[in-house]
Amino acid sequence: MAVDNTLAYIDQGSFLALRALGRGPLIQFTWIYERAVDLDGLRRLHANLGFGLLGRHIERSALPFGRDRWVAAPGPASVEIAVEDRPRAEVWTWADERLRRPVDPQHGPAWHLGVQPLTDGGSAVTLVVSHSVGDAKAIIDAIVDAVNGVRRDLGYPRPGARPRRQALREDGAKALRDVPEMARAVVAAARVARSESEGLSTSVKSGGKTRTRGASGEIVVPPNSAIFVDVEQWDRRAKELGGSSNSLFVGLSARLGRILGRVDSDGMVRASLPVSERTPGDTRANALTAAAVTVDPNVVTTDLRTVRADLKAALTELAETPNELLGPLALVPLTPAFLVRRLEGLVQQVGNPIGCSNLGVLPPETNRPDGTDADFLGVRMLEPNTAAVLDRMGGMLFVGSGRTGRHVFVTVGSWVVGGANTRTAVRNALARAVADMGLSGAVE
Repeated sequence: MAVDNTLAYIDQGSFLALRALGRGPLIQFTWIYERAVDLDGLRRLHANLGFGLLGRHIERSALPFGRDRWVAAPGPASVEIAVEDRPRAEVWTWADERLRRPVDPQHGPAWHLGVQPLTDGGSAVTLVVSHSVGDAKAIIDAIVDAVNGVRRDLGYPRPGARPRRQALREDGAKALRDVPEMARAVVAAARVARSESEGLSTSVKSGGKTRTRGASGEIVVPPNSAIFVDVEQWDRRAKELGGSSNSLFVGLSARLGRILGRVDSDGMVRASLPVSERTPGDTRANALTAAAVTVDPNVVTTDLRTVRADLKAALTELAETPNELLGPLALVPLTPAFLVRRLEGLVQQVGNPIGCSNLGVLPPETNRPDGTDADFLGVRMLEPNTAAVLDRMGGMLFVGSGRTGRHVFVTVGSWVVGGANTRTAVRNALARAVADMGLSGAVE
């Protein structure tokens, strides 16, 4: 039975940004075993990941303004196993190196899986995926299926299956059917332009600026760190502060934002929260919207009740009133690449927001890449970039979290304009924020 393999507008936008900027965010799952990993189990995982939501590439439309399509693609040929053992302390350095390996949602591979044996007999495993192929929830669904041996056939054609004449005809007809949506998107875009006029002005002006910092052409992975907190301690502290697990995470993120200088003119922190809209059977790569809350980082160390109430209100409002920034998405196929480049700093620059992504309680299979439970799991989103671009964007701070059976992990990626952008600086800032919140754990 034929399926509609046309990219959703949000996925088209993600891919457009990737093409226009020459780079895009990556999502990385890293597991640490205190023993040798079962390589046969990992090979089964790898083979199964080549189906379903990760078993696909993006094929360009035959028309310059047409919507691109999904095609079936099995993934890379094999698991990549490091030849030499490394110390446990170098796990995240190795993970950064894996982030530098190319991924390409159009030409492939769109993801890759690697293993690093450790000198103490343990093992590290990491999966890196292009955000244009799947968000964190999509990847989690793919991992759960792969661990359970489920191979989903989404019905996508093989690459190049359509003759050019057929592709032109079908893509042209699709573009005509999309005209009413585009008309509504024009109205939505005008509404957004009015409400975000100051931010748009700031972004367009800064888009033409070129600042240099160090070797402007050198690709760097933003400095990062991670902590693993015992789940009982985490829940106990959330209760003591009058909050929930999610409000404790946002409070910790806000405190970290204050330490790293990502506050507004009033000393407040603006937290941007990705919210999943993924439903059973959803094949979108990015089934996301977003909410935002403003947090006082000086209060969260003693009281989370306001944060908890504000989060509830923001999520309730989002459920009742869709995010207006998603309204213009139908115009994405018509958006020129130069405009994307001019606007790239908009989200980061207005109010110095921090990204706060809480994945919540993860399915048990998510922590079993070789079929057995890993000792630690961390999930993070980072985008290798040049120092000059990171400076031009006004820096960044992205904090991720999730819960396995034993730990709550918090991962951090940061860039501070004019700051000490080192792993040590980020680790020290995270350790300080964790202590401020009355928590303790292994900061890596």
